[in-house]
Amino acid sequence: MVATGLDPRRHRGVVFDVDGVITNTAAVHAAAWKRMFDDYVAERPPAPGEDHRPFSNEDYVDHVDGKRRIDGVRDFLNSRGISLPLGGADDVAGAHTAHGLGKLKDRYFTDSLASSGTLLFEDVVPLVEALREHGVRTAVVSASRNCRAVLSRAGAEQLFDVLVDGVLADDLGLPGKPDPAIFLKAARRLDLPASACVVVEDASVGVRAGRRGEFGRVIGIARFGPPNRLVRAGADVVVSTLADITVTTTPDRRLSEVGDAHRCWDEIAQRLRGRRVVLVLDFDGTLSPICDDPAGADMSPRTRDVLQRLSRSIPVAVLSGRDLQDVRHRVGLEDLWYAGSHGFELAAPGGETAAHGLGEPASADLDEAERLLGAELREVPGAEVDRKRFALAVHYRHVEPGLIGDVLSAVDRVGRSRPTLRVAHGRQVVELVPDVEWNKGWALRWLLKRMGPASAGAVPVFAGDDYTDENALHEIHHDGVGVVVRSAEHGDRLTWAHYAVNDPCSLTELLAHLASLAEGGNSDRS
Repeated sequence: MVATGLDPRRHRGVVFDVDGVITNTAAVHAAAWKRMFDDYVAERPPAPGEDHRPFSNEDYVDHVDGKRRIDGVRDFLNSRGISLPLGGADDVAGAHTAHGLGKLKDRYFTDSLASSGTLLFEDVVPLVEALREHGVRTAVVSASRNCRAVLSRAGAEQLFDVLVDGVLADDLGLPGKPDPAIFLKAARRLDLPASACVVVEDASVGVRAGRRGEFGRVIGIARFGPPNRLVRAGADVVVSTLADITVTTTPDRRLSEVGDAHRCWDEIAQRLRGRRVVLVLDFDGTLSPICDDPAGADMSPRTRDVLQRLSRSIPVAVLSGRDLQDVRHRVGLEDLWYAGSHGFELAAPGGETAAHGLGEPASADLDEAERLLGAELREVPGAEVDRKRFALAVHYRHVEPGLIGDVLSAVDRVGRSRPTLRVAHGRQVVELVPDVEWNKGWALRWLLKRMGPASAGAVPVFAGDDYTDENALHEIHHDGVGVVVRSAEHGDRLTWAHYAVNDPCSLTELLAHLASLAEGGNSDRS
């Protein structure tokens, strides 16, 4: 288990489970389940095929933790070969139905709650306050109908922005975990898409629900048990306490607050006039519009002409997640620098190439992951497995919504089984990449270093559109000029960019102004 960062540029909401994450009540629940099941099984006459062993901690984790009470009753008893009718919501506590035993468990839990000690974990308030300071909203979810009572007893009823508990879930007819419905309801009440939210869970069934709901990140917390069960369930990372989660400090500006680059052109020109400039650009969504089919991405002739013109005056580079040869072919200009595979491989003007040694050890695992995912996802309509030299991308833009969770789970499972790989998420794509300390910011610095005298002392100008481009924008924030290409898909997120444009076409016109400046003129805005 390791510490991890939560970046408010990407994640604007956090959805916490309650028992075992926010409050120290998991043990109280486990004790109530054990008392109820052990009494019921002891009183039940044995029948062929039934297992009447006492309820164990393993049974709690495997069959009831995180689930609705009637689901927990039925799942545990089914594991012991015991069949029990569902019954109805009006059944009395203790009736030999799923509803009746579930109510009896709740009675035992409520009786024990009153005598419990401190319920709120001490690491909760510092994290929630740090999230609030960075504008990140919070929600709590629980399958328990006692959730409000627990939070009230813990003094945390007003700590969170949104609460979705077992009472509301039953009223709305929401299915229980591992269905993501309760998490998705919390995200909607935060007024955020699931992709902009983080789920924090201590139960395997909850981790699987977060993954199936396509949440931006799923953090497992293993305060007491082994972390492997949460990793196997699909957690992106597992921590031992909430204190292991830090909030990344970012600028206070959101995309809507960043000045339009065209209206701010005079200010940009003033920053660059008389200085040597090196220009680095993302490709997809920046030089080329985002396409439904990534294979169809292309630049306009106008963009290509402007880049050619710029390359006669200043060093120009394209830094992309695409393979080196792929991005070189799509841009089609010999006088540019190219950095493919998120910067793991470079090509200088004229074609001389270099590869960063950090990515090489992952090659064999990428080969195996390509083989496994190619076979597993072959029958999923719309899923595209795209092998690059230093990455394996699985696109799910055309996959039916109900199957996307299966695609993500497959990639997670294969990625976690290969020791040199990690999972990275992008815009309707999930990738397996080398598990090394590397991002576009470090790739940008490596690129500038490889350029040698051409970039020494120059002002770096970078333009990109995606979350991954924020690392590069951050890298040049204090000594360069950063431009973000806005996208409705990313919402009003935080950004390190100094200026913004609305689309790739608008960026091309900005680059034309830069070309005039580099050539010694004022601008060709007319």
